[in-house]
Amino acid sequence: MRRAVGATRNGRMRGHLHLGTHQSGAYLDAFAAAPHLDVRSTPCPRFVEFVERGVTVGEELIAVARGYLEPLRGAEVDTLVLGCTHYPLLTGVISYVMGDEVTLVSSAEETAKDVYRTLADLGQLRGDEGAPPTHGFTTTGDPEEFRRLATRFLGLGSELGEIFTAVPLHSQERS
Repeated sequence: MRRAVGATRNGRMRGHLHLGTHQSGAYLDAFAAAPHLDVRSTPCPRFVEFVERGVTVGEELIAVARGYLEPLRGAEVDTLVLGCTHYPLLTGVISYVMGDEVTLVSSAEETAKDVYRTLADLGQLRGDEGAPPTHGFTTTGDPEEFRRLATRFLGLGSELGEIFTAVPLHSQERS
């Protein structure tokens, strides 16, 4: 969350999260080292529903986004963390509703940057002479639905690879 802390100008940040991530408190825990910031999280389950149906534009989505985001505009939030792998697919509508003065921080992009830095620092980046990469994905949802959506959004086609199923952390906590 270094990027979000560095991006805020007024210290008012919000994390728009997958319901399970919100319930876990993980984002608020991650920002605990910065008590001077006003950080809160909000679950946005309808965003997930839209993305999983393949809907990333449209009037209904804009209306739902306004419902989630208008209160943040009134609270003068200047940084919004997209804390779900689905939400970067909605940056267009989120930015449209929030306006250009609000910085959107994708936790997925920041995680990818951290992984790259770590691999580079350890000398573990794959060289050009290596075999083509293989892909594997883990989902907490239906693997076939993931395959359908991933084929559309990732553009890997038959190279999508194996899909693993994991139990969501919030489901494990209830057991």
